[in-house]
Amino acid sequence: MPSVVCVSRPEPRCDAVRAPGRASVQPPGRGTLDEVTRFDFEFAPSYRPPALVLGITPRTAWVEVDDAELRVRFGPWRLRTPRGNVASAEPLPGPFRWYRTAGPPHLSLTDKGVSFATNGARGVCVTFHQPVRTLDPTGRLVRHPGATLTLAQPEEFLAALRPPASG
Repeated sequence: MPSVVCVSRPEPRCDAVRAPGRASVQPPGRGTLDEVTRFDFEFAPSYRPPALVLGITPRTAWVEVDDAELRVRFGPWRLRTPRGNVASAEPLPGPFRWYRTAGPPHLSLTDKGVSFATNGARGVCVTFHQPVRTLDPTGRLVRHPGATLTLAQPEEFLAALRPPASG
């Protein structure tokens, strides 16, 4: 089950960085309270050794969704984008080839998408309105129009990305 954490955030500031999973309290009027939902990657046993060598473990690999952003941490790699930049998200059935997905994030040579894979069974494909930086932190060489995530709760993740029903 995804974990939910309430986090107090300062008023919009693009460069604000918060330790994942930490809740902080700010004086009234200094910030807003956001609900952050964290999703874990589903690690297959055969994917663990190459991931571990690169610092990708269940403790360092997760996806967070809140009202403002989508954040992915995959060991030392990060992807961060505003929720409004998410164009679509849909289930992606496997199987995925181990040699093409195990270890670090992989770049698709056909569409420049990035894969954060910890199993070959299934995933979620997230596409973006504006391509995002991940493998090239400067964004000068390559930006990614989409990302594949192999999460333990793909259905719950897809539901968390859906816009709230207007009522």
